Amino acid sequence: MSYTTTLALNQTGRAVSRLYARLAIRLDLELQAPLAPGAKIIAANHPTTTDPFLMMGLTGEPIYILITDMCFQMPLLGGFLRGAGHIPVVAGSGRAAFDAAVGLLQQGKSVGIFPEGALSPIGGGLCPPHTGVARLALATGAPVLPAGIALQWDHVTYREARGGDTVDTARLYVGGPYAVTIGRPLHLAGDGDDRVLVQRSAQGVMDAIASLARASALRLPDGRLSEPATALVPAIGRS
Repeated sequence: MSYTTTLALNQTGRAVSRLYARLAIRLDLELQAPLAPGAKIIAANHPTTTDPFLMMGLTGEPIYILITDMCFQMPLLGGFLRGAGHIPVVAGSGRAAFDAAVGLLQQGKSVGIFPEGALSPIGGGLCPPHTGVARLALATGAPVLPAGIALQWDHVTYREARGGDTVDTARLYVGGPYAVTIGRPLHLAGDGDDRVLVQRSAQGVMDAIASLARASALRLPDGRLSEPATALVPAIGRS
């Protein structure tokens, strides 16, 4: 697929994301610093399956998001994601996704990533971070922009999702407030082969995300990070 087509599809995704944010949810976006053009890594927590779609509309320039390969196996959606240049993350084969993200960052592009590597726990809190976000920053020198998402769980609906041979429970967010705070850039430096440094850096990014999620929660109507009522959570979706 040509670069022009990829760019057009990426732009279409961003336009649809912004339309959804205006009509289907109540997006509350706060930037602690202007989003500078050029290479950057936006790293966010991941409470719902809708998050990558909404991340597409957060910047005024193309962004290429690392998304689970299951989504790329879905009819129509998978074709769009590939065509728009987003990056499939295949379990056990993360190197290909890492290399693709490095290539985009070296070209001055923006990349989106969810360091938890999975949906956040339903009961609240965050999953331990994977190290990819730190390794990307150390390999390319691109700044990390941590982003904290807060929402109201009673606006999450649960649906069975199937991609290829994989069946999972999708968490879709409709109708409620969706607060996002994007923090100031974090500049990581050091040896990307130093495991201790990489793990410490990844945890530092996750700590910043957690702090920003708490800041976002203060702008919700109830002013806190809400938790889902157990009765609303299907058994297949419980932690």
